[in-house]
Amino acid sequence: MTESIARILVYSDERAVREAVRAALGKSIAADLPEVEVVEAATQPAALQFMDSGAIDLAILDGEATPAGGMGLAHQLKDDYPVCPPVLLLVARVADAWLATWSQADATLTHPVDPVLLPLKAAELLRAWFAETPETAEASA
Repeated sequence: MTESIARILVYSDERAVREAVRAALGKSIAADLPEVEVVEAATQPAALQFMDSGAIDLAILDGEATPAGGMGLAHQLKDDYPVCPPVLLLVARVADAWLATWSQADATLTHPVDPVLLPLKAAELLRAWFAETPETAEASA
């Protein structure tokens, strides 16, 4: 792979959630993927500012964030960005996963953050993103 970095946006109003995601991802999530750079947003405007930069390869959104929840933000991203990176939604309960269909999230995981499952799911989504959008992969280099 030619990419040197995969930029992951982590959105949550709770610092503990952002830190748990950052810790679970580490610097590398898979040998066949570039190193990970995590950028954090505690507010919806900050998350949108990162998205507007066009440099995000994966968005991990906290469905329980307030006042702007990750489900609504996921829906907004998928509607507003013609080429939207994959969205991984963190939900409170497995039963909440059906709401992800409305939000158009590409995948869901439940709280608390699972340090084994999160990097695996993130790697799966990044592989698909880089395969589908080679221009994005080149821009990440």
